[in-house]
Amino acid sequence: MKHIIVLITTLFLVANTVVAQKNITIIGTAANAEGKVVELYRYADKISQSEVLLDRQRIGEDHSFTLRCYTNYPMLVFMQVENYSQSFYVEPGRDYKVAIPQFDWNIDEQKNVFLDPVTLPLQFMDLPKDDINLLVGRLDGVVSQYLLGHRAAFDQRYRPRKQYFDSLVLVVNRLCPDVEGCPFFNRYKEYTLAQMKLDMRMCSRKSVFNRYIKEHPVLCYDENYMSLFTSLYGNTVSKGSRYVSVHRLASWIDNLDLRTFIDSLGVDPLLRHEQVRELAALLALKEARYNFHYYNPKKVERMVEMIGEQSKFNDHKVIARNLLESFNDVKEGYKVQPFELPDVEKRMVSLDSMRGMWVYLSFARVDDPNSIGEIETMAHFKDTVYSMSDSIEFVTIACDREFQKMYHFLMNSKHGDRYSWTWLHFNGNFDLLRQFGVCSYPWFVLIDPQGKVYYDVTPAPSTGIMLNPPWMPKQQVNEKRSLLFQE
Repeated sequence: MKHIIVLITTLFLVANTVVAQKNITIIGTAANAEGKVVELYRYADKISQSEVLLDRQRIGEDHSFTLRCYTNYPMLVFMQVENYSQSFYVEPGRDYKVAIPQFDWNIDEQKNVFLDPVTLPLQFMDLPKDDINLLVGRLDGVVSQYLLGHRAAFDQRYRPRKQYFDSLVLVVNRLCPDVEGCPFFNRYKEYTLAQMKLDMRMCSRKSVFNRYIKEHPVLCYDENYMSLFTSLYGNTVSKGSRYVSVHRLASWIDNLDLRTFIDSLGVDPLLRHEQVRELAALLALKEARYNFHYYNPKKVERMVEMIGEQSKFNDHKVIARNLLESFNDVKEGYKVQPFELPDVEKRMVSLDSMRGMWVYLSFARVDDPNSIGEIETMAHFKDTVYSMSDSIEFVTIACDREFQKMYHFLMNSKHGDRYSWTWLHFNGNFDLLRQFGVCSYPWFVLIDPQGKVYYDVTPAPSTGIMLNPPWMPKQQVNEKRSLLFQE
């Protein structure tokens, strides 16, 4: 009986713990978005900036949705519907009411919203006066208005006048005073002004370090601290300095000498603090991962992995794991996740059905001139490429919102029969676009027979990839190449 009571008590505590993990509720309505999926994300940390899905729900026929998440400290989240998002702060234990007004969801068919984002319109209702979003919005408005009114004094083409910045600080403190019981906002104001002053070169890096970093705890969880940290140490280590050259850094990374790499950074007076030094090393390794001129990406990833294994700071272990996950994007060797999409006859086709073959995957829009140009090139080479090898398959995913656009392009247009390869419709699967990192149309991905991405960036047909294709054995390429020119 005693064991039963203990078991029931344990289950009760576990149930309460699970419920307690959802201490924030966002109740919303959307005017014309029924059936669409609304998602709530946050960044795992400020260095990796990998996205963490907190909650998602399909908007109902009554235009309503509810999202829930947990935090024990104010955090920045962003709500996303399709390719449109909006960020805001949430605080522990608070509920929010939001509304998405009437919105044109087809804007992405007139402009590239990947490179020129369009904000998701989001209206908050019944916010208390001490809400962080209102406090931060007011502060940002005061700063923007002052900078706009005195833009000549802050113009970097001339010598910025420090007295104007001092006046800005006085204006901010008068119109946006510190809020008792809201250290997050107070730190946001202080660190934002410090970051501006550093960016405007009105103070030295040493003075910022001495005031905000040196004698202070390292707040990896705080948006404001980490924003200032990345401004202070971003691109100051990985590009080399007067203390340690980039060539020595590259040599230690190439030899996987983690201890020497981190210890050597301590020669810089701003990196004497052990935890700060290791955090700056993680930031530098993230930058080095994409600096192919000096650093070996595989060795950089291994160094990050070693920090995750050996660090005595738990926050750094988490950041290292997040960095490794962020490196595992759609690059060479990435394992493509299976998916199913409808073809022109609305039959579901799985990518796994093509396992064992090379797949030249293209994302295109049938009313986009750039996409049509590359599709024409594919059509020109298709017969020859297929005759040279039976292990290659062209697959085009039409990303037009309307299925009928793809259907009429292939079945009713004058030259539709020329594009006789596998065509699929993306069917509103925006997660698929994000998975492959699509940021413009057309977009190409070459998948090898093992289902892995072959290139970091796959060349388009117009670059000449069909003349020397990787799916052809090297000894056959020169023999068959002349056939391509005869087409």
